[in-house]
Amino acid sequence: MFYRFLSLSLLLILFSCKFSSEKETINKDGSISEETLQTPQLKASIERGGLIYADFCIQCHLGNGKGIPGSFPPLAQSDWLTEKRTESIHAVKYGQKGEIEVNGQTYNGYMAPMGLTDEEVADVMNYIMNSWGNQSTKMVTVKEVAAVEK
Repeated sequence: MFYRFLSLSLLLILFSCKFSSEKETINKDGSISEETLQTPQLKASIERGGLIYADFCIQCHLGNGKGIPGSFPPLAQSDWLTEKRTESIHAVKYGQKGEIEVNGQTYNGYMAPMGLTDEEVADVMNYIMNSWGNQSTKMVTVKEVAAVEK
């Protein structure tokens, strides 16, 4: 009986240590150090985001994230994504219409709202912010997406 209790206690301690260390890899402001950029939470979010991208985004922005010049802006190495984070989240969450400039080229199209949940928006943002040469040091969180209003 004692050994069973000891084994169970040890497992519980190991389990709680694993999850507490994962939470500590993301700072309160959401920033992630270079060494811990690929945390389990971010990896899982990126994986889910890749599935969402394949369902909703790939038709216009293509599998390589380069978009279609003159029609659909690139997501790969996009200055708009990195310099206009809140606007990028807003576009994914609510759609986008009107003129935007991406990597020095003007786009004036329409992106319909996809009807994604805040978690799905965060996941697809983490995917595109960490694909095709993009690398974000700050994870997009559900809380950050929820704060973006129409």
